[in-house]
Amino acid sequence: MDAESQKDHLKAYGITYWVLVKQQKVQWLLNYRGGSFLLPDGDVIRKECQIRGVSFEILSDGEANSILNDISSPSKNQEAVILEKAPKIAVYTPTGKQPWDDAVTMVLTYAEIPYETVYDEEVLTDKLVLFDWLHLHHEDFTGQYGKFYASYKTAPWYLEGKKDAEALARKLSFTKVSEEKRAVTLKIRNYVIGGGFMFAMCSATDSFDISLSASDGIDICETMFDGDPSESNYQSKIDYSKTFAFTNFTLERNPLVYEFSSIDMTSKRKIPKESDYFSLMDFSAKWDPVPTMLCQNHTSLVKGFMGQTTSFKRDEIKPTVLVLGENKLNNEARYIHGIKGKGFFTFYGGHDPEDYQHRVGDPKTELELHPSSPGYRLILNNVLFPAAKKKKQKT
Repeated sequence: MDAESQKDHLKAYGITYWVLVKQQKVQWLLNYRGGSFLLPDGDVIRKECQIRGVSFEILSDGEANSILNDISSPSKNQEAVILEKAPKIAVYTPTGKQPWDDAVTMVLTYAEIPYETVYDEEVLTDKLVLFDWLHLHHEDFTGQYGKFYASYKTAPWYLEGKKDAEALARKLSFTKVSEEKRAVTLKIRNYVIGGGFMFAMCSATDSFDISLSASDGIDICETMFDGDPSESNYQSKIDYSKTFAFTNFTLERNPLVYEFSSIDMTSKRKIPKESDYFSLMDFSAKWDPVPTMLCQNHTSLVKGFMGQTTSFKRDEIKPTVLVLGENKLNNEARYIHGIKGKGFFTFYGGHDPEDYQHRVGDPKTELELHPSSPGYRLILNNVLFPAAKKKKQKT
């Protein structure tokens, strides 16, 4: 999985998932040649790699054991992690969204990793327990319809989406979309606490935490969103202890501003596109295998990309949350991870790792042109993460 040898990094994850589906174990060689996968040998697996265009090398038992012995040396910041079960994957997304609307569904499709879609009805009827891994599509969990009001309030897609959301809320016995989304947020929170793996990008990150912070029924929505004014002085009633990742943030009260809170760094960034990169953090593979897995890549420097929520203000991230990727000069985190109860969550800023400034109506990204995208590899690290054999955390 190093930069020089692998022709299609993204499809290599799909091959690994396919092997796990066959109920065969895989070893993920952390920090070895870009985070390579050691698969069982066989004609069927070789042929599948050839069909999908994935580069591979044949090793004798002796060569494989030699690599594993070398990796196990205390002097090497490497580790072999056993992957033993293909995680069952759900993507939280509304009906009618196309795969290219969301980076995760695009890369799952490209890598040929199967997934199912769920939305509010499935979440509220406790269907999440059927899945090991949940991705939150670019949702607005605050009930403010993505804060698109100023620019798109007369656009047919906006009006139709608002109408559909209100109809779904009524069907599910809620008087407001914001109340329904808050209930969904709490169900997802419980899924993670119970042992689930949650991954979110773009606006699903900060809007999820904002919804949690207002989960006591605080009305933070203005009239054009829910039919009545927001609660007076609601900022002082926000409860940061209920959030997953963020704290001490200030909500954006103006409904005409395309922003949820002070968490997001989009409007504060003064970085030219040509120099917009973030660096992945270096963890100990043997002592910190979880963040090491999530950072596996063939480069430690990843191209930046924009979104409604592009990156996270470092000062508003809880100290218990790990920063996995950052732009230190701009004091922003791009990629963060944490533990909640028995489960895990990962937040990844930005919309599409290979579309710098994705706008409404832009053409879809063709991943065939980006088979070795470092930004997309980070998503797939999270997809395989739940497959890892669980170990007791070292302290």
